[in-house]
This record gives sequence, C-alpha cells and structure tokens, in this order.
Amino acid sequence: MASRAAAPGATPQGPGQWAAPAGFPSLGPEEADEEQEEEEEEPVEIHLCVLWNSAHLGIAYYDTSDSTVYFMPDAPDHESLKLLQRVLDEVNPRTVVTSAKQDENMAHFLGRLASQEHREPRKPEIILLPSVDFGLEISKQRLLSGNYAFIPESMTATEKILFLSSIIPFDCLLTVRALGGLLKFLGRRRIGVELEDSNVSVPILGFKKFALTHLVSIDQDTYSVLQIFKSESHPSVYKVASGLKEGLSLFGILNRCRCKWGEKLLRLWFTRPTQDLGELNARLDVIQFFLLPQNLDTAQMLHRLLSHIKNVPLILKRMKLSHTKVSDWQVLYKTVYSALGLRDACRSLPQSIQLFRDIAWEFSDDLHHIACLIGKVVDFEGSLAENRFTVLPNIDAEIDEKKRRLAGLPSFLTEVARTELENLDSRIPSCSVLYIPLIGFLLSVPRLPFMVEASDFEIEGLDFMFLSEEKLHYRSARTKELDALLGDLHCEIRDQETLLMHQLQCQVLARAAGLSRVLDLASRLDVLLALASAARDYGYCRPRYCPGLCGVRIQNGRHPLMELCARTFVPNSAECGGDKGKVKVITGPNSSGKSIYLKQVGLITFMALVGSFVPAEQADVGAVDAIFTRIHSCESVSLGLSTFMLDLNQVAKAVSSATEQSLVLIDEFGKGTNTVDGIALLAAVIRHWLARGPACPHVFVATNFLSLVQLQLLPQAPLVQYLTMETCEDGDDLVFFYQVCEGVASASHASHTATQAGLPDRLVARAKEVSDLIHSGKPIQPVQELRKENQMAKCQALVDKFLELDLDDPSLDVGAFMSQEVLPAAATVL
Repeated sequence: MASRAAAPGATPQGPGQWAAPAGFPSLGPEEADEEQEEEEEEPVEIHLCVLWNSAHLGIAYYDTSDSTVYFMPDAPDHESLKLLQRVLDEVNPRTVVTSAKQDENMAHFLGRLASQEHREPRKPEIILLPSVDFGLEISKQRLLSGNYAFIPESMTATEKILFLSSIIPFDCLLTVRALGGLLKFLGRRRIGVELEDSNVSVPILGFKKFALTHLVSIDQDTYSVLQIFKSESHPSVYKVASGLKEGLSLFGILNRCRCKWGEKLLRLWFTRPTQDLGELNARLDVIQFFLLPQNLDTAQMLHRLLSHIKNVPLILKRMKLSHTKVSDWQVLYKTVYSALGLRDACRSLPQSIQLFRDIAWEFSDDLHHIACLIGKVVDFEGSLAENRFTVLPNIDAEIDEKKRRLAGLPSFLTEVARTELENLDSRIPSCSVLYIPLIGFLLSVPRLPFMVEASDFEIEGLDFMFLSEEKLHYRSARTKELDALLGDLHCEIRDQETLLMHQLQCQVLARAAGLSRVLDLASRLDVLLALASAARDYGYCRPRYCPGLCGVRIQNGRHPLMELCARTFVPNSAECGGDKGKVKVITGPNSSGKSIYLKQVGLITFMALVGSFVPAEQADVGAVDAIFTRIHSCESVSLGLSTFMLDLNQVAKAVSSATEQSLVLIDEFGKGTNTVDGIALLAAVIRHWLARGPACPHVFVATNFLSLVQLQLLPQAPLVQYLTMETCEDGDDLVFFYQVCEGVASASHASHTATQAGLPDRLVARAKEVSDLIHSGKPIQPVQELRKENQMAKCQALVDKFLELDLDDPSLDVGAFMSQEVLPAAATVL
C-alpha cells in the first residue's frame, strides 16, 4: 500500500508599473507683456524643491524675479506623479532640488526628467541633497531663524514665530521640509548674491502660497469646519489598519463607489476642486444622463460590473516582484471580464458623452486577449486546492503526462509495496512505498518491538533514512530505480507550471498600460455613478457655471448634511455679487441658523466645483478661486496657540490671500477677546475688504455684535448688504423661522437660548434684567432678596461678636471695640 504526500509550492509573480489617472492638461507659457521694455534684463530663474512621501507632495520654489518663496501645501498625488509634472510644466524651474533618499517612483520620474534633452525651454538641473538637510526640526529652525526683509526688526522672537505661523502652514510637514531644503540650497548656491560678501544672505521678500491654474485653493481648516471629510474611530480597530472610518461628512454621504479606486478618485476630486469648466461640465453630463428614469437599469448594471474592478496596480506590482497570490489570477480575470462588460455596455450608450466614448474604444482587444489567456490556462479550482498556480489540461502535453503518472502512482506503488514485502524479513507484517516531493520514493515499514536502538534499524539491502511516527523509512534498490525512472514528478510539474505562469505574467505585464487605463476610466465612471445615485436620492439639481457672473446665486439651497439629520429643513437662497453686494453681514438670535447658512453656501459652492449636483432648486456659480473660513477654532495643545490666536491666523490667511473671486465665510469672529476689541477687529477686517472696491472678495459674515450696525462702524456702501434670520415673539416664547431676510436683528435673545439650554428661570430672569439695565444706561441694583439675606447674616455676625465679649476682662477697651468692630459692621448692614 502506498500513500502520497503533497506540499504546497510557491507561486512566483511580478509587478508592473501603472499609470495614474490622467492629470490636468498642460499649460502653455504665459504671454509676455506687450509693454515690456526692450532693455536686456537679468534672466529669471526659478529653483524648486520637492519631497514625495506617503503618496503626498510637498513643493516650494524661489523666484528670482520677485525674490519670493512660493509654497504649495501638502497635496496628494498618484505614483506616476502627474501633479508634480504639471507643476514643473507651469513653473518651469531652472533646478529641481530633492532628497537623495527617494523611492522608486520618484527615482524613475527624475530619471525621465533628466533625459528630456529637448525639453522646452530648457531641461532642469537635478540637485540631490542629503536627507538630513530635509529634517523636520532643522527645517523649522531654518524658517524661524531666517533674516527676512518683510519682518520688522522690532519684532521679538515670539512675535516673529506667531507672524510666520500665520503665513506658513507648519502643520503641512512635507511643505515645511521642502521649504527647509530650499533654504539650504539657496544658502549653499548663494542664488543672486554670488559676488557679495559671505555675510549677505539670499534676499527673501515674502512667502506666498500658490495653486495650479484652474485648481481652487481650500485649506485644511475649511475642509474640517464644513465637514467635507470627518474621520472617526472605527468600532473594530483590528479590521481597519488605520483604526479610522469616515463619519458624517459630505464625502461620506456621496461616497457610493463600488470599487476602491473609485473611492480614491472621489477623494482626489474633493481635494482638488477645479475651475476648469470643460472638465466640470463633462462630469455633470454623465451624472445627468444617469439621472434620467429610463437609464436607471443601465446605471445599476454598470454599478454591479464596477464592483468586480479590483486593485489592478497591486496585482501588477506583485507580478513584477514575483509575489503573485493564487487569488490574484481569479481577481484579475473577473476584473478584465467586467471591464469588457463595461465596454460593451458603453458602446450602446450615447457616444456624444466623452466618457462613454473613451470606455467604448479605449478598452481594447488586449483585454479580451488577457481574459482568454487566463481563462484557458489557469485552473482556478486546482490552484485554490493546492494553494499554488496550476494549469488546465491540454495546455502542455508534457505536464499532462506527468500529472497522469502522478495520479496513477497510488495503485502502482501498492503493487511495488506488495513485491517489496516478499523480499523483507518475515517478522515485518506490512510495508508501503511513499512518494515525498523533493525526497523521492521511500519504503516505509512499521517499527517492531525489538527495534529500540538506532543499530536495530539496519535492514540488509536497505538504506535507512529516518524515523517518523513509529514508521521507518528506507531506500531500496527498487525505490532508487523509481527515482531514476519517474524522477521528482511533483517538483517537475511545479517548475513547468511556474514557467508557464511566468510566460503568462509577461503577457499581462506587456499590456499593463491598457489595464491602468481601464482602472482610470472605470474609477471615473464609478465616481460619477455614485454622485448620480446621491443626486437621485437627495433631490439635487445641476449647477450652472457662469464665468461672467461675479459670485454665486443659489435659489432655495439646502445644507446637504443638516437636511439628513433634521426632521424639517427650511431652504434659503443666497446671492452675492452684482447689485446684491459682495459683503453680507448676517445678524440674528442665537441658534437661529446663521452658522448653518454660512456652511450651506460654502458646501453648495464646493460641490459645484467638484462637478457634483447640488442641494438647491437652482445654482449659478461664477468664477471662484478659493474658499476661506473662520467658523470653528481647531484647537490643539501641540500648536501652543490660544483659541483667539488660531482665529486670527485663519482670518489673516483670508485677508492676505483672498482675491475678488474668493469666497470668505466668517462666523462670530472677535468673540474670543474683549468685546470692544473684538468688534473693532471685525469692523477693521470688513472695512479692509470694502476699501478694495470691485476687488473685494465675496464675504459672508455672521455675528452677534449688533453694535457693529448700531454704531455704524461699517460704511454705507452698495457692497454691503445686511441680512437677518427671521423670528417671531409669541409671548415669552421665541419662534424661529430659519429664513434669511433683509434687515438687522434687534436683539440676540440670549435669554431664550439659555432657557433652552436648561439654566434656571431665576438666573435667566436676572440676566435679562441686568441686560436691559445696561442697554438703558441705568444703574444695576442688587436683588432685594439677596440683600435681605446678606443683612441678616451681617447682623447675626455682629450679635455674635457682642456675645463673645468678656465684660469682666480688665484689659477690655470698649471704645476700641466699638470703633473697630461694631461701627464698620453696622455701616455695612445699614
């Protein structure tokens, strides 16, 4: 009797590089000013520093034309570094500085950049600095210790740190490191001061943030306060590597993507809102098509196919590294066939929509070739059973023959064992012939009672190999003959199937570009189907982009998150620009909906800038290049800044960076300090923008500082419009209509909010009384009941002092006692 053992074999594989989703179109060089003087000027040079880590870029560059350092806050990018390429195309640097310690993606990118001999107008010089020059702490020290002409010398070190923190995003670690590396390079090369004394530093006249053309600038504070993203702790941290999940956020309610790369692309779109009207309208066309009732079944069918589009780049990477798993082949097979299903479906859809046309014709026959190869070669059931790559029958005749022999070994080895038993000692009751991969054929006999020492294992004519589970294993002349005749079948089959797998991998990797394009288009379709599904369920409308419109015009807009949480939601309209003014000052009672209104305007504008339908009856969006907010204070002990300083930093960013096309949302600015100072700061900021005239940004300010209007701290200008939240007093109750209307609130009605919060009626009534006395200019009288209680307590204390007197004490001075104790106490009582 023979038994057969099998051991799992490793399955080699290899990865392939993949192309990220196509980036924005390259931009041509700006036209020269026609009035530029013909005199020969010094050549303008730009020196750029870049760091790439954890799929994010940190970029900073120095422009010799204005001696200014520009920086781009940490931005996500694909492995193909499309965003970096676009920055280089637009900035066109003379040198590119980076760390000598780089991963494979950046190394390949720099290699391609260095090989572009005919790059117009010139090929940049690649400078590699030691990684220690990009350390976070040393970079911060370089930034804070620099000698900058725009910082007054009278500033103390602390004031200088606070000033720079309002300009430079120290929370963007890659950007800070890139700035530090750039300063190191400038100091080493002495750009612009090569012939000056060594104590003369490179002139830096300012730090400015830059954004690529068409991209809308939004900082992390805005993403946080508008709840575009919101991470929460996952209830099962062992199932999620980061331990986080998406909470109630705009991304959370719109993310209905079926594949991982669709979700990744949606997040990328959210981090890169754009002004490119062609791109935005192309997205909206697809969403509008799927919102038609007759296309609902098509959308659902495409969504089902997209659920089978898996992580192709990871599979290709494993193939290149020879780490392919058995399941990878089945996943790739399903992905390719699902892509073919998408292609066939899109060929029946209107070809006037660019995305359908791209999928219909860019999903080439290479996909069919890959699917056929995998389907005809890979034995999925056998591979899963043996946990290694196996091929189907009739692929290789030699493999089929060896598998046939291997399958017939049990019965054949039983016959061999019967023959071998006849030649063994009669005391041995049974034996078997085994085949063990990598060892070969062995004769196995049971261990007998007299076999105690190793010397007892010796049997004439047999070579002892090892003892296992009370079985003695030997090589006999017959088993050696079988080794020579049949060989190591299992290993030979595995080696030949591994060779076939390698050949199949080469076929797949040769078509990696096509697979990457499949992922690009499929993820784009997935995102737009998700946005269409959300628009259908929530009743969104298509926004209109009006380049000539100065501002935004929203009719009956809704807050996309609040309407899902509230029983009823009152829509509100908003119009900014034109004859409606560009600065909206919104007053109203506490809890009347001012903050929700601000966030609603910001979210609707943001959704329009990512190419989504919006929660409104109608929305017209003009040119918007940035969204700034001062709504919530994002406090952190690690920042070392007060709440008010954080508020000031947020407003400082808006004041220094907002243009006439920017949207600025400010809620309750100034309440973190003295009331008078807070009102003065708020009025100064608004007047600063109003003084810019037509260049004033679109500003929505919500405040409870009614003195701002009552004291006429703002000029009577057509740019300013006063709005309030409509309310109605019903006896002692205050009814909120949550409706925005023109006008100014008469009071904050804080007492009503205090009652709703659960404060005792007695405290609320007293607070209201004191407030009325202050506003009327009358003196504040103490509460009579409290006054009587205080008088009784003081009288009792005076009586106690009299009772404590010892009249028999000869040293008692009654006069002194009366003047020092009794008369002052009596005066306070009366």
